[in-house]
Amino acid sequence: MAEKKNLCAPITMELHQKVRAEQERLGQTLSEYVEQVLREHFEGRSKNTMSEKGRTMAFQVPEEFFQRIKAYLAAHPGLSQKEFVIGLVEDALAEWENRQESPEDETEEGGTEENA
Repeated sequence: MAEKKNLCAPITMELHQKVRAEQERLGQTLSEYVEQVLREHFEGRSKNTMSEKGRTMAFQVPEEFFQRIKAYLAAHPGLSQKEFVIGLVEDALAEWENRQESPEDETEEGGTEENA
């Protein structure tokens, strides 16, 4: 196990209440939650900086769908909403690209050709 070091910093009461509410919602200890937030901050910044010419995608979804996503993420601590959505998109693109490389498989499996 990695060596640990204590970190202490005074924050506003409003921010403290938000942190504690989110930490409890995720079912994490305060230590786990703060470590997750700090890792996302530092690792996320190094992975996707604007210097890499990243692009922003934004879209609205129905509230019920959004709550389902939040419930899924709450059950998977350490997985951010961004990582979750990007993973789904990457999987779909990889599947599509694989089909583009071997179009003959589509005809054999259920294809588009009619039987005579």
